[in-house]
This record gives sequence, structure tokens and C-alpha cells, in this order.
Amino acid sequence: MGSIVASTRTSLFQNVRVYWLAFIAYWGILLFGYDTSAHPEAPIEGDFSGGVVGNLYFEETFGIANSTGSINTKKSDEVSSNVVSVLQAGAFFGALLSAPISAKFGRKWPLFMYTLIFAIGAILTIIPSGNNPKRGLSEIYAGRVISGFGIGAITAVSPAFVSECSPKEVRGRITGLFQVMVASGIMVSYFINLGVGLHVHRDARIWRIPFGLQLVPAGLMALGLLTESPRYLASVGRNDEAINNLAYLRRSSAQSEPVILEMAEIEAAIQEEREARRSLGWREAFLGKGNVIRFFIAFMIFLLQQWSGQNSVTYYAPQIFASIGYTGTKNSLLASGILGVVKVVTVSIFIAFGVEKFGRKRFLFISSMGMGILFFIIGALLKTYPPPATSANDAPPSPSRASQAMAAMLYLEGVCYVIGWGPLPWIYVSEIFPTRTRHYGLSFASASQWLWNFVISKQTPIMKTELGYKLFLMFASLNIGALTIFALLIPETKGKSLEEMDVIFGAVDAKQRQEHIIANTLVRNQQLHKKSPRESISLDNKV
Repeated sequence: MGSIVASTRTSLFQNVRVYWLAFIAYWGILLFGYDTSAHPEAPIEGDFSGGVVGNLYFEETFGIANSTGSINTKKSDEVSSNVVSVLQAGAFFGALLSAPISAKFGRKWPLFMYTLIFAIGAILTIIPSGNNPKRGLSEIYAGRVISGFGIGAITAVSPAFVSECSPKEVRGRITGLFQVMVASGIMVSYFINLGVGLHVHRDARIWRIPFGLQLVPAGLMALGLLTESPRYLASVGRNDEAINNLAYLRRSSAQSEPVILEMAEIEAAIQEEREARRSLGWREAFLGKGNVIRFFIAFMIFLLQQWSGQNSVTYYAPQIFASIGYTGTKNSLLASGILGVVKVVTVSIFIAFGVEKFGRKRFLFISSMGMGILFFIIGALLKTYPPPATSANDAPPSPSRASQAMAAMLYLEGVCYVIGWGPLPWIYVSEIFPTRTRHYGLSFASASQWLWNFVISKQTPIMKTELGYKLFLMFASLNIGALTIFALLIPETKGKSLEEMDVIFGAVDAKQRQEHIIANTLVRNQQLHKKSPRESISLDNKV
């Protein structure tokens, strides 16, 4: 009993403005997927930057090739790793530093600013030429750091913004568009890599097209941000603006009963938190009543997400698919492009029909169990039926049944990931924090994601070499032994308002919260009655 706000059946288009807001705010998340889709060791299968750096003309232009014309493998790997790593480093600090800015200036204008920062970084990666190779690489590194800062901040602020604007009945579905955009960005990067690789030869467009296309979603996001979060406005005392924005997003009147009830709950939660945590600072944000467990969950959920094995499998996928005879362009299209399409379709169906019907915990559990079982199968098959060693000059062998089974397991593992541990961590952490600390919570969670993303990207090549098939057995054990237990222990948040999270995590008493909501609702009705007696609302059937 944390809320007296009624759950009312809405028309099909009642929340269309919230869906549109999420669509615009999440264009920056498409950049997240586009920029971080995989590892540079797989030039075609990897992220778009890995494909750029792995291109022969790029390596010749920027001095990565030896004087004899052969590729300096060590230097190529170093540049590829740097291009990915500097973006992740920039994103880590962007996520951390977004909290105080979001606290002071809200969600809308900081997002606009971060989008411009990202665009500046993207432009820096477009302009390098072969006239000065050393300077050109420095410009690319600088651009990637700046772009990373923008992306990191966007990944921290966007989920909070969308969550704060969404009604509780469909919040998971709307917030879950985050992962749809991530998967779409990954898919787009695969096909951009493939298209450039097939149709552009010995031309600066090899890096200018992939880097330059980032400006399209960035521009759409910057131009489309129109509304500020009602919960942020209420948290800084701009209550009249807050209820007007809330009414706009709900496609209703500011005098309507559902809007007044929702606004009363928001005001009650903010008043309670303001009284409990006057002069909020970093210490109070992290150590305030009910907050420690929320920050712990935010940190652990992304640590476990990154160690679930999905990113490492993406890095390792080319070798698996090569074992069934798909090399070069065919391998790229099968292992990356089609797999990207499968993930986009699957996560879209899950977000549309599954996340609000079955909740968060159940699918986190199903996802981790599914990935764990599939990893065990892949590891066993690799141990029992290792792919044959082949030369680059040899024709690829016909795929064995074991190799076909491994390929099928990889597709199924990707499906398991996108119905659980892909989208749900972002949905969950965007829901559990109170309004005044949500910017801290999402900043901390996003920074955790970028930190472990960096660790995985650096360690996967080492683990791949040292462990071989045991890599899959390790991830299988982690999924079944750690991720499933975590999924069973965390509270369910489906169908709960953001304000009810304080009750769930023990920050406030449920009875006290209801009393505050009733009091705030009566005050608003009295104010409304003075303005227009005929529009006042009776709460007799609510309290």
C-alpha cells in the first residue's frame, strides 16, 4: 500500500506523447549501441570504429602499416584498442559528472548540451586526413573521448528522464525502448561496416561515412527535446509547471482527477524526502535511509550484466561462425548483420508484450538460466568437436552438425540476453531511486556499466586465448550461480509508481505516505475549487 493513485484503463493513444518523448530522448542511446557494439579485433563483426581501424586504406593512411607495406599487427591492435578504450573512458567520466548538472538544470537542457558535446567529438573524428597521420590519429582519439563523454552522460540522464515522465502502468515498456535503440544501433553499425567495406575503396569516406552518420541521430535528439520532467520541476518547487507538463504528457487536463492524484503523490514523496534529507549532498544521497541498498543494486546489476558473457560472445562469434564455413563477407553478414536483426526483433517483441505482463524478476531469472544452459552446451561442443584448423588459402570446410548446433546456440543465447539482462537493468535502475537522488543513482549505475564494459573489452582477448572452450563454461557458471540468485533476491517493481519505491526499499512508512498524499490532494482540490468550483474533484471514492 504505497499509493492511492488509481490504475485506470487508458485508450490506445493516451500515452503517445510519452512514447514520442522516449523515442526522441533515446536517439542518443542508439549512438550508445552504434559506438560500442563489439570489439575491434573483429574488424567487420566489431563495432563500427573497429571496422574503420581494421580497414587496409585507413591503416596505410595513418601510418599503421610498415614501410614495406605490410600491416604492423601490434600497432594495428593498439590503435583499435585505443579507439574503443578512450570512448569508454570518456563515457565513464561523462556518466559520473552528469549527476550535479542534472540536479541543478534538470533533464531536458543537460541532454541537449550533451548531444552538442557528442556532435563536437563526432566532427573531430570526421576531419582527419592523410596529410599528417600523427595529427589525424590524435584528432580521432580526441573526438572519441569527447563523444564518449557525451554518450556516457546521455546514458545516465535519458533513462531517468523517460522514467520520470512515464505512467506506472506502461513505464517498463516505455523505458525498455532503451534496449531497442541499443540493439538498433548495433545492427546499424554492422550494416554500415558491411556497406562501406563492400563499396568504398581507398577513400577517406572509409572513416568519414561511419563517423559522420553519428550526427544524424544526435541532430534528431537535439531538435526534438521539448518537455521537461514533471518530477524534476516539482523537486525544485516549480509545481504549476510540473502539473501542466504532467497533464500534457497524459493528454489530459490539469484539473482532471488522475493528474491531480498523480501530482499529489509526487509532491508527497518530494516533501518527505526534503524533510528527511535537508541540504542533500553526496553523503546523504548515498547513505540516506533506503538508499544504500539501491546503490548496491545499481552497481551489481551492471557488473553482472557485463559478466553475463554476452559482450565476450560477441567478440568471439567470428571464430565460431568461421568454423561453419562462413568467411569474409558471408561471415560478416551472418554472424553480425542477421544476428543484429534477430536481436532487434526479439527485444522489440519483448518490450511491447512481455515486460509489463510478467515483470522484471521473472525474466531476469529466465534470461540468466537460458544463457547459462546454452553456454554449457557451446562449451561442451567446442571441447568435443573443435573447429578444424584452416589456412587462409584453403576453401572453407563444409559445416558439421556440431558447428551448426553451436551457431544455433549463439543465436538463442543472444535472444535470451535481450529478453532479460539486456534491457531490464536499465529499466530497473531508472525506477528504484527517489526523485532528488535519481540523477545520482543513474549516474552511478551508468558509470558502473562503462567501467565493466571497459574491463570486459580489455580482458576478453586474454581470456579467449588462455581459456578456449572454458570461457563459455565460466560464463555458464556465472549466469546460473550469480545472476539467477541476484534475480531472485531483488524486489519486483512492475506496476509500482516511482514514489512507491520509497515504501518498497524501507525509506518511508506506507501509512504515512498515504496520509501525505491525501493531504496534498485535498489542498490541490481546495485551490482548484477557488478557481473553478464546478471543476473540483471529490475524493470520497478514493480515501
